[in-house]
Amino acid sequence: MSNIAIVTDTTSGITIQEGKDNGIYVLPMPIIIDNKEYLDGIDLTHDEFYEFLTSGADIHTSQPAAGSVLDLWNEVLASHDEIVYIPLSSGLSGSCASAQLFSEEDDFAGKVHVVNNQRVSVTLRQSVFDAKALAAQGKSGAEIKKILEDTKFDSSIYIMLDTLDYLKKGGRITPAAAAFAKILNLKPILQIHGEKLDAFSKCRGIKQAKKIMINAIREDMEEKIGGLDMASPNYHLEIAHTENQEAAEALKEELLAEFPGFDVHIDPLALQIACHIGPGSLAVACTKKIVND
Repeated sequence: MSNIAIVTDTTSGITIQEGKDNGIYVLPMPIIIDNKEYLDGIDLTHDEFYEFLTSGADIHTSQPAAGSVLDLWNEVLASHDEIVYIPLSSGLSGSCASAQLFSEEDDFAGKVHVVNNQRVSVTLRQSVFDAKALAAQGKSGAEIKKILEDTKFDSSIYIMLDTLDYLKKGGRITPAAAAFAKILNLKPILQIHGEKLDAFSKCRGIKQAKKIMINAIREDMEEKIGGLDMASPNYHLEIAHTENQEAAEALKEELLAEFPGFDVHIDPLALQIACHIGPGSLAVACTKKIVND
């Protein structure tokens, strides 16, 4: 049986320490703040990031340097036969396409399997732990890649934004639209299903937003993804947030009331996404189980 390493990046929400605790290698993603590069979890904490964000610092994201990726792969291959590398969705970053090119080089061909299953944050995290479980079952790197990519549409995320100010700052909406939403207390809800981030709905206030997201997740599980089994829970439920832990905990209780017996995981939203949407957001996600508990 091949000795397989699972490698991801911090957009999965898995910290470097959590990765070490679970035998997973985690590449820190770069964040550029006022023209200075920081590495998520190395020299930039979540608290420090939000201090920069709310103070109006110029923040944008970047792909990891080629040398950082290749150095990590070489380090891992010194003690493993194969790597399953699961980066951020190709629809949200060019880092996946770059990794696919790197994997074709002679040193890595047939040894590094780059997974493009179009996941982000808590759903990407679940893919990483699924890969770890599949490797423990004796699956090869190529088999794990195929399973994860064949099931890439078996997840869904809905994100409620507390403010449109950060989308306005990034030029993704007009200042007039952001001001209009603030006056009416409108909470936009975005959806990620596959590689696209799309507008889904808008509502007034967090209470209505949570109801809309929970109903949308239920509909996806019942109709779009592959059926909901309440007697034998067949989905992972996940919550992500940006500096909104209390609301996330309250949402967890609401999810458990709707879906008793299901597991619900809470994580901060990846900084690579948080910088575009700002604090106060709340997300609900589901991922169909591909590995038995």
